[in-house]
Amino acid sequence: MSETGQAVLDAIFARRSIRQYLEDPVEDDSLQAILEAGRWAPSGLNNQPWRFAVVKGPEVKNEIAAQTRYREIIRNAPVIIAVFLDNAESYDRVKDCQAIGACLQNMYLAAHALGLGGVWLGEILKNKERVAEILEAPDSYELMAVFAVGHPKNRQQKSQRKSLSEIIFKEL
Repeated sequence: MSETGQAVLDAIFARRSIRQYLEDPVEDDSLQAILEAGRWAPSGLNNQPWRFAVVKGPEVKNEIAAQTRYREIIRNAPVIIAVFLDNAESYDRVKDCQAIGACLQNMYLAAHALGLGGVWLGEILKNKERVAEILEAPDSYELMAVFAVGHPKNRQQKSQRKSLSEIIFKEL
């Protein structure tokens, strides 16, 4: 395996969801790199249906935080990125939702590679219309996740996964 290939696999296996952050701000060049990584995710017909709202200000973060039971994660993250699906650019909902997932994974891996950490918050979707209203998103934008990013307080999180034998249901 190439050195690059091994580095990619190492990042995939080492990445963890980070929910607690230091107070240090996220540098603008790091934030740009995370957004660029999201932008370069694959999408069906290369329609690139993702749209981002970047929030650093505490007032707006607090308004958004009030929309989820995970409010402390949002309040304590130096930056949050609301990731929307632009339904006006959609051609197939399933493919577009998969593209948003790929976009989020790219952002996770970029944050990890930059020594940052993040967590993708989905529970907030129960109030996605209110979040879109707070962010003054166009009507065609549908919230898919909020990605909190910052410098990790701790990188020692453990994680477990089901064994392959538990998730492969057939081999032909």
